[in-house]
Amino acid sequence: MEDREISDGLRGPQGLISASFNQDTTSLSVGTKTGYRLFSVTSVDRMDCIHEGAECPDVYVVERLYSSSLVVVVSLSTPRRMNVYHFKRGTEICNYSYSNNILSVKLNRQRLVVCLEESIYIHNIKDMKLLKTLLNTPQNPSGLCALSVNHGNSYLAYPGSQTIGEIAVYDANNLSAVTVIQAHDSPLAALTFNASGTKLASASERGTVIRVFTIPEGHRLFEFRRGMKRYVRISSLSFSADAQFLCASSNTETVHIFRLEQHRPRGEGEPPTWGGYVGKMFTAASTYLPSQVSDMMHQDRAFATVRLNMFGLKNVCALATVQKLPRLLVASSDGHLYIYNVDPQDGGECVLVRKYRLFEENEEPQEAPQEAPQEAPQEAPQEAEHPNNDSPLPPPSNLSYAATVGPPLTPPSSATLTGYSEDGGAQKGDMIPEHELAEGPVCLDDENEFPPVSYQSN
Repeated sequence: MEDREISDGLRGPQGLISASFNQDTTSLSVGTKTGYRLFSVTSVDRMDCIHEGAECPDVYVVERLYSSSLVVVVSLSTPRRMNVYHFKRGTEICNYSYSNNILSVKLNRQRLVVCLEESIYIHNIKDMKLLKTLLNTPQNPSGLCALSVNHGNSYLAYPGSQTIGEIAVYDANNLSAVTVIQAHDSPLAALTFNASGTKLASASERGTVIRVFTIPEGHRLFEFRRGMKRYVRISSLSFSADAQFLCASSNTETVHIFRLEQHRPRGEGEPPTWGGYVGKMFTAASTYLPSQVSDMMHQDRAFATVRLNMFGLKNVCALATVQKLPRLLVASSDGHLYIYNVDPQDGGECVLVRKYRLFEENEEPQEAPQEAPQEAPQEAPQEAEHPNNDSPLPPPSNLSYAATVGPPLTPPSSATLTGYSEDGGAQKGDMIPEHELAEGPVCLDDENEFPPVSYQSN
């Protein structure tokens, strides 16, 4: 089969090719023309660049395992090869080559999943052994798939059809099929699990309706309407950590946040309300109206929204608790990270509190016009290693500590495995250290291992 041209991802005017948040939304990974960068997003007041890798240019896949030093990278220069790095040591753990271009990579503490256009590879992340190959999957040119970050179930979702919005759910731990969900009439455009892997959200290429299903049963739980006037391409879906909210971003200027709440029926002792009468009227009407109209009457609207100052650019959104407050994070292909406050009680228009550039050298954070709320002072994280910039690496005297203590990364050689079988694996190369897979995230500011930049001597 001929190689298909890999999609541009988030490619934008600032050289941003891809962006993704880690499993607990404490870190942002971006692929650029010169390599990749890892940022800490645990503070509103500053965004530190934890690491900058320049082992290969034009990185279009970069995924970090929680707050550990394990990072998976795929470059446009070698789109069939996946490299797994230990960025604090400056070493390559292993690399794999596949039969076609890699379109996406997902990982949790138990499994690493590589998605090609017509096949999916499931690895044991502790030793990178290949456990299962799902062959002849429906054509999936965008590499759409989702992996539950809960390694206790490791559910995997991917398109079950090329023509309709069918979702295949697979148990990547027990290596068995779970269910097939008839989610949409149009092909799928976005998928995501909540943190526990008990809910799955989906959107189709039309982009008007977002649905949430129970897992593993596959029952429809919620249905939200993003809009009616136009079809859009939803590029990102993300649950909050408590699965009470779901955000969706697209190629339009609006990011929608939906609240997942069951509508409680009125008790016998509660007085009737106008809303109750209207609800009863809609319920009665839905029994004889066409199904399309009935479905629209049961669809909830957005609880909160964000108006971006751009249109037509791709972005990735995530809901996170940063400094004890709910925030919406939007990484855009315009080369910025936007941080918004979210009102969990009343919703409405979210307030922009910070805007960070991802590329300019010595760039200071840009305050939003609105005044940010007062917050308790916190000790600033010490993960920063060098300023945010998009220029080639500076001379050795200005290199980060991680770059000076680790040996230079050698180009992939005999460790590359070109053949696959059900019992294949990383027979050459290091095993992934157990401490990187601990229940708690591995701290990157351990002074005994990597002192802060201010402590280093050149």
